[in-house]
Amino acid sequence: MRGAGGAFVPLLIATLALSACEAPTSGSTFTPAQAQQVMVVELGVVENVRPVSIQPGPTGIGAITGGALGGIAAGSNIGRGTGSVAAGIGGAVLGGAAGNAVEQRVTQRAGLEIVVRLDSGQLMSVVQDADQQFVPGDRVRVLLGNNSVRVTR
Repeated sequence: MRGAGGAFVPLLIATLALSACEAPTSGSTFTPAQAQQVMVVELGVVENVRPVSIQPGPTGIGAITGGALGGIAAGSNIGRGTGSVAAGIGGAVLGGAAGNAVEQRVTQRAGLEIVVRLDSGQLMSVVQDADQQFVPGDRVRVLLGNNSVRVTR
């Protein structure tokens, strides 16, 4: 068990690092590929703002890490022969489920759904990280381009 527990922290760090590779959903953070790219700017007024949770899709790293650790821990500490194999399989299944749940909790972040009435009259809803505050009546810019949309001041 000691060896399996010692491997948990580096594997958790790897999970977090890989989940951080996702494209930013912030109004003020750009990837290198988005830099120096033309974006269409629409002007408008914030109609509504509501808090939401942004939950990236599972990468599988949490489940794999948890499964490996659960299998190693249970298989090496419970039973002998086939009992050890059965315990290892059970530990892997339970560890995988726990690892997946941990990954989802760790990667979830606060976001905002911002509804903007563009000057053209069209309504647009944008979900992005809650790193900037918006209130109804704020005059904003909506940036559209390269498969991304963001609201900024």
